[in-house]
This record gives sequence, structure tokens and C-alpha cells, in this order.
Amino acid sequence: MAMKVQVFMNSQPTQINDSPMSLTDAVKVQVSERLSMLEAIAFKQTCQKLIQTNPLLKKMIVDLGQTTFMDSSGLGALVSNYKIAQEKEIEFILRNVTPQVMAVLNLTGLDKVFCIESFSESQISSPRLLEEQLPTTHPSVRSWMKRLIDIVGALVGLAIAAVLFIPIAIAIKIDDPGPVFFSQIRCGWMGKRFRMWKFRSMYVDAEAKKAELEKHNQVQGAFFKIDNDPRVTKVGSFLRRTSLDELPQFWNVLKGEMSLVGTRPPTPDEVERYEVPEWQRLDVKPGMTGEWQVNGRSSIRNFEDVIRLDLQYQKNWSLIYDLKLILKTIAILFRKNSGAV
Repeated sequence: MAMKVQVFMNSQPTQINDSPMSLTDAVKVQVSERLSMLEAIAFKQTCQKLIQTNPLLKKMIVDLGQTTFMDSSGLGALVSNYKIAQEKEIEFILRNVTPQVMAVLNLTGLDKVFCIESFSESQISSPRLLEEQLPTTHPSVRSWMKRLIDIVGALVGLAIAAVLFIPIAIAIKIDDPGPVFFSQIRCGWMGKRFRMWKFRSMYVDAEAKKAELEKHNQVQGAFFKIDNDPRVTKVGSFLRRTSLDELPQFWNVLKGEMSLVGTRPPTPDEVERYEVPEWQRLDVKPGMTGEWQVNGRSSIRNFEDVIRLDLQYQKNWSLIYDLKLILKTIAILFRKNSGAV
């Protein structure tokens, strides 16, 4: 899929339909009306070719004046090209940003990262207006019934968490003095960052020790998992095995940051390692459970399997399917070794 590119030489732009082979210090890439997976892959390949074949390139202008739809893959392509340009010390500029694209950038905080030219101030003055411009990347995103089920489920879950809070908190404190709760930044829908909550199941210095344990990582791809993790406390092992450590996540569901059912919520460092197609998994809200949860979550050792399960959920999604996954999850909780990833 060709991208429209303009090469600026001696202040006279020349329009061509493929990457230029002549040397230049500035190029403009015109992005298509839709920037979903296929277009995003082509966009990334075009920008990479421009950078590789132009050692004198100093400025890359991305014209988004025609782009009225951008999903997670499109966002991933923008982020990837921006990083590559930074590495090569190339100025990366977004121009003629439409309200639809600005809404996505504002949601993820990337409007403060990218250099943006030519957009209307009114596009960012009204949060409600921006929210209305956000894309429907998947039918589940706009389903009011799914949201209603999430709210009801979250209220029930929080009631259970309130009943169990005191014994769990006491057990955590006795086993390892420190906070009862553990929070971590995760990436939600479209890559928007949020703080996910759990009952603490690891020693207080667990995050600091993660770097030391990276060499023992037993999975392939963009996430971390080792058996018999030495950072997990005795009480934490029980909490994980019974998934009681995840009860505070009902608060994230109630706030709308997560859903009862969705994809596995990745960490920002995992997302930074994504290729463009892998960003698709962010087209739906992350869930407390999902395909990965009911298909051997602790035994998954390849990130490609996580992607496959997440895309399978997106393809098969329906309200009935969500309810089936919830029932399967409840059944799995009573099995041995059902702890979370």
C-alpha cells in the first residue's frame, strides 16, 4: 500500500507515490483517511525507508489532514516512527491534525509528546468534545450493556472485597510488613495509562528485584514470568492461587479503566516492545479475565499465544460470550494452580 510522499528540495516540493531515492533534508508523508492495521504497517514501512535511504534527512512531516479514523495499530505506527526519528535525530512533526486524531492523542497523553502543527485550539478546549471524537475500535467499546454488566459486577466484587479486606490485610502485614495494596501502571484501551490495584502478594522490594530476575524470564516476547518467583510471599502465593489478590481491580472496572472481560492489561515497558500488529490487542479494554485467563494463563510461555488469544476474544466477542468467559473463570478459580500471570 503506497503512501503519498512529498520531497522538499530547494523549497520546491515534488509529489511522488513512493519513497524518494534522491537525497533530501525534509519530507512530508500524507497519511490516508483510515490508519488501522494495514495502513499502519505501510505507514511505518514508508517512514523507515525514507529514513534509511536519506542520510541527510533532518525533518519528517506527517500530514494527518485526511485522517478521520485511527485505531491502536495506527497509534502504534506513529509512536514507532517517532522513536526511530528520535534515534536518528530527525525532527518528527504532525501537521493538520484532525479532531479525531487529536482525541486519541489527548486520551493517551501523546499530544504533549509529539510536535503538533496546524490544529484548532477549540479541539482541545472541550474534553467532552474530544471524547465524542474517539474512535469505535471495537463494538465492545460502545456497548452500554457491557458497561452495565461491568458496573453491577464491580459493585458485587467490591462488596466481597470489603468483607475479606480485614483478614487479608492482617495476613499480608504479618507475613511481610508493608502496604496492603500494590499498584502498578498498566496500559488500557488505546494504550491509555492507568493505575491498576491489587492486594500485595510480593515483598516490598519486588519491583527493584525484577531487573535482576530478567535473565530468568521463562516466556518469549513482551512480558515477564518465572515459576516459583522468589519475590512472592507465602500469603501472596495463596492470594495468587485463589486470585484474591485481584479483588481490588473491581475498582478499576467501576471507574471504566478495565472491564470484567477483556484482554490482558500490559505494562508500559511491554507496550514499548510491541510491533504494529501487536497494538491491536489494545483495541478493547483490558479485563480482569478473558481468553488468556481461561486457557492456561500461568502456563502460557509465548507472547504470540497471548496475542492470538486476545485477537480471538475480539473476533468472537458478544455479551453472551463475555458471560461464558466469566462462568469459566469462576470454575477455574477452584482448580489447583490457577494463579494469575
